[in-house]
Amino acid sequence: MSNYSADADSEHSGPPSGGVQSVDRAVSVLEILAQRGEAGVSEVAAEIEVHKSTAFRLLGALEARGLVEQAGERGKYRLGFGIVRLAGAVTGRLDVTQQGHVVCERLADEIEETINIAVLESHYAINLHQVRGPGAITAHNWVGQLTPLHATSSGKVLLTHLTPKRRAEVLAESGLEKVTTETITSKAKLEKNLAEARERGYAVTLGELEIGLHAMAAPIRAQAGDVVAAVSASGPGYRFTEERMHELAPVLIKGADEISHRMGYLG
Repeated sequence: MSNYSADADSEHSGPPSGGVQSVDRAVSVLEILAQRGEAGVSEVAAEIEVHKSTAFRLLGALEARGLVEQAGERGKYRLGFGIVRLAGAVTGRLDVTQQGHVVCERLADEIEETINIAVLESHYAINLHQVRGPGAITAHNWVGQLTPLHATSSGKVLLTHLTPKRRAEVLAESGLEKVTTETITSKAKLEKNLAEARERGYAVTLGELEIGLHAMAAPIRAQAGDVVAAVSASGPGYRFTEERMHELAPVLIKGADEISHRMGYLG
């Protein structure tokens, strides 16, 4: 009992780094169980080099959150289904790139411009996947980059399908920065622009993120019908003109619908 108390005191009354250490240990426990399948308190304690009482408390905390569970009556622990709940937020994003890759390859050939898949990340759009078209050999690599929602076609699509309350919150957090001379910085004008995009099924930007760069995007839906991503086509304005974008919009929308169906959406 004295060992338990000393260990508890060191964690709860120590320097701020103690909290980080506890988190690090908890993550280590999850990694051990992921590797071994099952492990007992003694095994976990030995692996992360702590007293058994500390390992027991870590496992207890994780069990309370459903992240680990006891495997029968053998004193062993394994990962719990709470892990699935946490992983769901990431697997959905991975699925959209996996399901969309083939479609993006085809769209790049048909539209002959760069194709991207983007999702909402805080108050930005983040690009997860890119395929360059035959005429876009020197196109910028947007994968992993955070871009302003109000200045990108993908961002507009994602904004369009948020509830008015959530959209207002996101825009309040991000602001309407004037990225170029063409960027829409008026809330009223942006709302009108988004309403038009919602009605026609795709959004367009004309030099609003980069002068001379035009883009259009269409929504990708998950099984329940929620918009979870946007697929976009972008290229230089001299080639990818506003007129050409409107002509090719049905091709992009068809591609977005195909990705949606691959994601389980039946609408």
